[in-house]
Amino acid sequence: MMIDLLRHPRLSWLARAGLIAALAAFTFTAFAQYRQTSPLIELPDFVVEMTEEANVIPELPDFESYGDTETRKEAFFSYLTVYVETENQRIAETRTSLLPMWEVVRRGQRLSDVEYAEMLDIAEEYRLDAAELSDRQVLAELIKRVDVIPTSLVLAQAANESAWGMSRFAREGNNIFGQWCYDEGCGLVPNRRRENATHEVRAFSSVQASVSAYFRNLNTNRSYEDMREMRAQMRAQSRSLDSMVLARGLTRYSERGMAYVHELQDIIRINRLSALDKS
Repeated sequence: MMIDLLRHPRLSWLARAGLIAALAAFTFTAFAQYRQTSPLIELPDFVVEMTEEANVIPELPDFESYGDTETRKEAFFSYLTVYVETENQRIAETRTSLLPMWEVVRRGQRLSDVEYAEMLDIAEEYRLDAAELSDRQVLAELIKRVDVIPTSLVLAQAANESAWGMSRFAREGNNIFGQWCYDEGCGLVPNRRRENATHEVRAFSSVQASVSAYFRNLNTNRSYEDMREMRAQMRAQSRSLDSMVLARGLTRYSERGMAYVHELQDIIRINRLSALDKS
């Protein structure tokens, strides 16, 4: 009844606001009484994640409306570069806080309590189980994981995986990088999914969420250890990160293997994306 009343077209905004406040107060009171008489039921993590991303509002521009291919490409790269640089900046700041800790343990010294707590927080964010590892081992692995990904490589994968922002999964689910999920309702069901397959193409609440998940995937998933090792070697040799080389560490991102890597390298080369890389 309350919901029907709220939908009434002649209800003024002031009256509607009052009804919403009353409904909120009633709900809060009822929930508080329930907690006093019943144990609090916590949802599993995957349910919470699905709930957070269930209300997907597509954010991508209509790239298909650009009739000219070159104009569409330019618009696509321009749009996504802002998100990529924002995420790389966040990662770079975290890395900057890690490097002094790494120098401390390399000299055989102990981390302060504050440094130790920060290290554990970063390890948790980057899906590293630190329980059975020494501080030196934890930091050595984090130095490999907590690092930027060249903008050119990210944009090449985005273009490949999203069909230049025009795929169904990009348009309807803000999924720029073709990432899968396995809980029913977590995303969009592929039209050509095999009969016994259960995966869905994940739906994201925002483009930024999609970009962040992609970075987390490449920086933590064991499938991309080779890419992270290549990156670490470039850092150790004080070389700039080379996206053409790092692409070779992504053979497991696609069933196409090295053919997929060559596609990424072609996109980087043809569109001269390396000019966007800063480190």
